[in-house]
Amino acid sequence: MSQGVEFNRLIMDMRAMQADAMGQSKSIAATPEASGGSFADLLGQAVNKVADTQKASDQLANAFEIGTSGVDLTDVMVASQKASVSFQALTQVRNKLTQAYQDIMQMPV
Repeated sequence: MSQGVEFNRLIMDMRAMQADAMGQSKSIAATPEASGGSFADLLGQAVNKVADTQKASDQLANAFEIGTSGVDLTDVMVASQKASVSFQALTQVRNKLTQAYQDIMQMPV
């Protein structure tokens, strides 16, 4: 029963993040000044969120390792996978940004 609840919560979290990303990208594309945040701020927030996800995953794993009651192995594995996926996504964004920067710098002026 707990696995079904965790899966549903994971799906809901993913949909919420997708909706947030789509909403932010539309507002950024339309008027970046109106949103009040720069690209660097958004990127910094994303990095902080990934770090928070990894920290929470580590804390949950440590709690499971010491035998804290109420901490289930499935919760630990889901948190670990969330942290892994978020880090991989951030790495891909970094790679794309680096490639875009290199492409722009190689353009003839």
